[in-house]
Amino acid sequence: MEHNEAFFDTVIQNKSQISEVYFSWGDMPNGRSALSALENTTPFEFQQRQQENLTRLSRENIAFNLLFNGNCYGKDSQSRVFFQKAGDLIDYTKRQFGLFSVTTASPLIARFVKENFPGIDVRASVNMEIGSIEGISYIADLFDSFYVKRELNRNLPALLQLRKWCDENGKQMYLLANSGCLNHCSAHIFHDNLVAHEAEIATMDNGYQFRGVCWDFLTQPGNRKKWLSRTNFIRPEDLWLYETITPSIKLATRVNSSPVRILEAYLNRRYSGSIMELLEPNHSGIFYPDYTDNAKFPEDFARHVLYCDKQCQTCDYCEKAMASATVTLPL
Repeated sequence: MEHNEAFFDTVIQNKSQISEVYFSWGDMPNGRSALSALENTTPFEFQQRQQENLTRLSRENIAFNLLFNGNCYGKDSQSRVFFQKAGDLIDYTKRQFGLFSVTTASPLIARFVKENFPGIDVRASVNMEIGSIEGISYIADLFDSFYVKRELNRNLPALLQLRKWCDENGKQMYLLANSGCLNHCSAHIFHDNLVAHEAEIATMDNGYQFRGVCWDFLTQPGNRKKWLSRTNFIRPEDLWLYETITPSIKLATRVNSSPVRILEAYLNRRYSGSIMELLEPNHSGIFYPDYTDNAKFPEDFARHVLYCDKQCQTCDYCEKAMASATVTLPL
């Protein structure tokens, strides 16, 4: 939850359509870069501003989801000191602002919250990549709800199967709408680990920088046409197709240059412009001066990819859809 007055104004004005606001606390490791570093503020200034923002939203009776979704907590992963700190934080935010749910990628944090904070929804992070009934069943006693792995966003039969299991077992499922990550990324876990340890890494004399294999992959001209078939985002216009699947869809906004644009696009359920600008990560710089205009997608795109057999190596539907939606800017 980065400080952005226009973003908070938009949230408050549309609070009837927003089920939760997600936030991480200070520089505690989570699934994204530390916001205090992004905002170029001291930890003290950031903490004060964050508390002011949370108070403002709390007065509007907006629910909060606290993120403990770092992929690694290093030596603290099992320590008593860490769980004492996490418990103090949950207790404080619950009393001070109201706390509806906690999202984590750690089964141990999930167990801790379940045992000590009854009434708080314990949610499995999308970073756990849960995408099967087996995957849910292994951690069903630890979590109340879970995020479905990104790759299933365009697989209706699989989503319906998970929905049925959740209904039968008293669980809830959620989706992440605007991930720009490539499907089945081989370096995703490695990258998430780097993010979790970025404060330590920043103090080192590093020989290499890593921003994700997606950038190198998509920079190769022959791979650019594969972008649409290798992604998993849900367009704003297609949210209605998921209304029976999940009660709420998450939007990633924390490191996007224009979180208001993302929020308004999905609130309005339409967007005209580069679809990449709504995603995290945003790969539009690789394609410039070309961009994929969201308004030019085929009308049947969502229904087609929700039901297709996923045999992308023998199908060119997404390649043709992307080509028809591509616009070249004048230089």
